[in-house]
Order: sequence, then C-alpha cells, then structure tokens
Amino acid sequence: MNFFSRHRAVFGILCIALALAVTFGICFFALGVTAGKSLRLTVVIDAGHGGIDGGVVGVTTGVKESDVNLAVSRKLQTKFEEAGFRVVQTRRTEAGLYGTAVNGFKKRDMQKRAEIINQSNPALVISVHQNFFSLSSRRGAQVFFKETSEQSFSLACMIQSQLNSMPECIKQTNPLKGDYYILNCNEYPAVIVECGFLSNPEDEALLCSDEYQEKLVAAISSGALAFLSASATAK
Repeated sequence: MNFFSRHRAVFGILCIALALAVTFGICFFALGVTAGKSLRLTVVIDAGHGGIDGGVVGVTTGVKESDVNLAVSRKLQTKFEEAGFRVVQTRRTEAGLYGTAVNGFKKRDMQKRAEIINQSNPALVISVHQNFFSLSSRRGAQVFFKETSEQSFSLACMIQSQLNSMPECIKQTNPLKGDYYILNCNEYPAVIVECGFLSNPEDEALLCSDEYQEKLVAAISSGALAFLSASATAK
C-alpha cells in the first residue's frame, strides 16, 4: 500500500481545504475541520542555495537567487499551513546548511537537505529556484522532475499548467526531465520550480515583487492541490 492509499481520507479533507484556502483565502481551521498532528500531511519546501552559495544574481538589481528563493518559500509555507498542512522547510534562514564554510560545503549542504526530506515522510517536495541563461531574452517559469518517477512527472505537469495559466506567462512550456540531486535523493513526488530568469530584466522585476511572488505561490500551491486530489482519488 503506497503513501496516498494509506492517507486517502486525509488527502480528501486537506485537498478540499486547500482549494478553499487558495481560492477564497479561508484558513483550514476556520472550516471547523481539525486533524491531529499525526494525520496532517507534510509538504517539504526547499529554498535553494543559501549562505556563501547565493546562486545566480539579478542582472539589474543584483538580487541574490538565495534571497528570492527564501522569500517565495516562506510565502509557500504560509499558504500550505493556512490550509492545514504541516510544512517542513529545509532552509529557514539566509544561512546555508553546510556548517563550516570549508571544502565540501556544497556536498554537505545537499546531504543535509536530503536528510531533512527523508526524515519528514512528505506527501511532496517543492524545491524553489531562480533561473539564469546567457540570452537575456529567455523568460518564464519552468518545472523539473525526475525522469523515473511518474508521480513527480504528474506533480510537475500540474504545477507547470498553473504557471502557464498566469497572465504574466508569455510562453507555454512543458515540464522538463531533470537529473538533479534534490530530485534523486528521495522517493517522494518531488519537483524543482525555477520561478523565472534573473538574467531577464522583466522577469527579475517581477520576481522581486511581493505581489508577483504571491501569484507564483498561488499557482504552485494550486498545482500541488490538483496533484494531491488526483492521487487521493486514484485507484
């Protein structure tokens, strides 16, 4: 029996709650539906980079990817928690997860993220990143999934669909296969969401905006809801 089969009833309740929360801004607990902590589904949110590893840098403002990742991840946490999910953040502050900044810090950082994910037994994992490309005209959000995981592909498709439906989206894209450690280090439905290109001035301006970040979060959480709902009702 897989994870979704064991928790089918809880999935149903939480998916309804998240749908209302995303659509109407209603808090899960305001609905009078209370689930013990042991029954609450867990979502892991992974804010990429951190500490001395700032990731890519915005071409206009010089904003660090790690800071944008953390801001979006915190907003995602709020959205899921309001709907009643238990949220685990791999990186909760501006610091990295590597301990001392000596040789091998990146490997230690990634191993710590994998440890947190696997100890959390999550319903899904969302790793938040920002993109960069040599051509500054490249724009838009892109979702990556592990090629060998059907559930990750399904999650990626549903999140990408919501991102494609945003008014700011200028090009419809499909989720892409990604051979990345954060996807390969666990067996849970997991995706990397590249929210946009810091190499593009228009995307950069949007990604630095609280209003646009909230729109991104609504799209990502809606896609996650669709995935959880489909998983809960699947035979």
